Amino acid sequence: MTRRGALRGAGALGALLALSALPEFTVAAAAAPGPEHRPRAPHLVPEDKAVTLWYGAPGTEPLIMEQGLPLGNGRLGGLTTGDPAHDALYLTDATLWTGGANAVLGSDGQFPYEAATDTGFGTFGLLAKVYLSLPAHTSGAVSGYRRTLDLSNGLVTTSYVHGGVTYRREVYASHPDDVVVVRLTQSGGGAYTGTLALTGTRGEATGAEPGGQGVSFTSAFANGLRYAAVARAAAGGGSVGVSGGTVTFTGCREVVLVLSGGTTYSPDAATGFMNPGADPLATARAKAAAATAVAGSALLATHVADYRRLQQTMTVHLGTSTAAQRAMDTAARLTARAADGSAPDPELEASYLQFGRYLMICGSRGSLPLNLQGLWLDRNDPAWMADYHTDINVQMNYWLPDRAGLPGCFDAFTDYCVSQWPSWQDATARLFEDSRNGFRNSSGTVAGWTVAISTNPYGGNGWWWHPAGSAWLCNALFDHYAYTRDTAHLARIYPLLKGACQFWEARLVTTTVTDPDTGVTRQVLVDDHDWSPEQGPTDAIGITYAQEMVWQLFTGYREAAAALGRDAGYAAVIAGLQERLYLPRISATTGWLEEWMTDANLGETTHRHLSPLAGLFPGDRINLQDSPPSLIAGATALLTARGMISYGWGSAWRALCWARLKNAEKAYQLVQAVLKPSVNHSNGTGINMFDMYQLSGDSSTFQIDANFGTPSAMVEMLVQSRPGRIELLPALPAAWAASGSVTGVGARGGLTVDVAWAGGAVTTATVRGPAGATATVVAGAWSTRVTIPAGGAVTLRPTRTG
Repeated sequence: MTRRGALRGAGALGALLALSALPEFTVAAAAAPGPEHRPRAPHLVPEDKAVTLWYGAPGTEPLIMEQGLPLGNGRLGGLTTGDPAHDALYLTDATLWTGGANAVLGSDGQFPYEAATDTGFGTFGLLAKVYLSLPAHTSGAVSGYRRTLDLSNGLVTTSYVHGGVTYRREVYASHPDDVVVVRLTQSGGGAYTGTLALTGTRGEATGAEPGGQGVSFTSAFANGLRYAAVARAAAGGGSVGVSGGTVTFTGCREVVLVLSGGTTYSPDAATGFMNPGADPLATARAKAAAATAVAGSALLATHVADYRRLQQTMTVHLGTSTAAQRAMDTAARLTARAADGSAPDPELEASYLQFGRYLMICGSRGSLPLNLQGLWLDRNDPAWMADYHTDINVQMNYWLPDRAGLPGCFDAFTDYCVSQWPSWQDATARLFEDSRNGFRNSSGTVAGWTVAISTNPYGGNGWWWHPAGSAWLCNALFDHYAYTRDTAHLARIYPLLKGACQFWEARLVTTTVTDPDTGVTRQVLVDDHDWSPEQGPTDAIGITYAQEMVWQLFTGYREAAAALGRDAGYAAVIAGLQERLYLPRISATTGWLEEWMTDANLGETTHRHLSPLAGLFPGDRINLQDSPPSLIAGATALLTARGMISYGWGSAWRALCWARLKNAEKAYQLVQAVLKPSVNHSNGTGINMFDMYQLSGDSSTFQIDANFGTPSAMVEMLVQSRPGRIELLPALPAAWAASGSVTGVGARGGLTVDVAWAGGAVTTATVRGPAGATATVVAGAWSTRVTIPAGGAVTLRPTRTG
């Protein structure tokens, strides 16, 4: 049997295992069905019913970050311009990082933070640039052009007419087959003649693959990471060949181009995060060969079935847009919606929420979690090295999956924290008490673990120490348990929760405070010398940000210990510490919730970070149901003072806080601020809906957190949950009030919620979950206690029952 025949008979996974040993991340991703198990037809949602972003012109390569359309399978990512004659596709692998452990301190006691290529912090970078050339299909020779990002089916399409024939291009990243596919078809009578060039971005030499149906390159970084990329073609009719480092195809009715690649990264601190036995070139070859052995229609069907399994878990309808709005392409709609006095465009806004879900499905499955740019790059020196920022950004990336019906997409974040934790713990033990570190513990002792503001995938830290970082990461991990009630997840993260508590047990210091109302003096526990990210003095004690994070950490740890039946004695110790924690007050001078333990404002009033409001969101210690009115007034005053103008992620965080305060119009105003087009490098959205972050007057960068934080705010405007409580339409803006519905919203307690409304009031709601689960469901002044029956769902009609 030929190798091609062996691949066809064994299926993708069997072929891969036969040819090479795979890194841990790629084994699971490669478990594609064999041909006999693939769907026979793609079962696409028809375009007139699909949720789409569409454009009447191709993107340009110099502006690919703002105009290119994204695709991804959780490991491989791509951006494509859709140009008929010369399409650029920028390819990434989530594990392609320079750098290393970076386990040294500078003269200031902080971590170096630069894109060194050996053992320094390093950077995320491009795997390859791919160019599809069809010389005859120049702009002047085609008509009826349209490119679409199909959010319902998970693919990018380009269509146009040339010589009386309709040509169609489909580009997608298949998770089951672990490859990127470019499929060229036509309506009949036409043919494709062109080339596909695979080019490295670091001087790699591309050469022909054995058999003459593809090209490849392989190389290595100074840190020891080896990587490779492969492009392979299969065609119906005509001929396929190789010329130098380019795949050629001539006179073909259909062409299937497959891109694959990989690295020797392994999520294992014990092996230095490398798998020296892996062969990324052999693995990429096997995946590409397995995919090109399958018909293009079958590849598409497998991908669509896999993608829609996730995409269909949530639907959202915020109202009906006008015929005039629907007639405009997405770029024009964004501009029109941003105009003063413009009418709401609810379908555009619903598509933005679904776009966030699309990016989550594309970017967070079976590999490293989403970094500052997710899977999408246009250069090898991205801003801030496209790292994992632990003082808001990586957490904001993961506010969406549990709320938006994608809890499995959270797992990449869990996997990352669990794999990095041994290195973080080691660095904390060895380096945190360095005498040059201004954030060190005054006691001279340290335990457990924490991180710096920036982290990489090699256990490395960058920039300043972030004492509260361990608490915030643990709070995010525990919140996933609060949504899913998954005890296996809780058991995985328990060592991190306990270690973070041990860090804070060693770090908290005692100070004396006097109650301004009673005059009573008492001793409390506060954070040691610290700052309020990312502003103010760096040696303040008891910053509100840390106090809130630690309070939430202790709450989560105590619940985890009880749920797992572990460490009752230590949980009691933590309960005692929590009881003594200082909790923030209202400044007598400003009337704001204090950011530092003083009436003075020690920072920038309109600062981008909402650090002192962490107890309002993402925490819920400060809430409208349980908190005293004075605390709510102080939090509201501080949020008001911070203003309504910020970067995309700052606007998203503000929107979430206003939603928690049930101020629907302010939350909606901030959603609109994020959707405002980026013009001349301003903050706002690109025409492809990527959030653009202004670096200076003449430069900007894509930063992905707002693309998840803003949809999270939209969900919170429709459904909010706390343990034992679900509130429907808490912050429904007038623009969405006429009628609408949302299904599949995640709620704490392992529940999901469907809700429909008309005239601003709930008409029906369904709560689903495990039998016996309980919650109080609230809609305006109406509330009821529900218990999920054996059938797994209970339906409510609040407006009918009073």
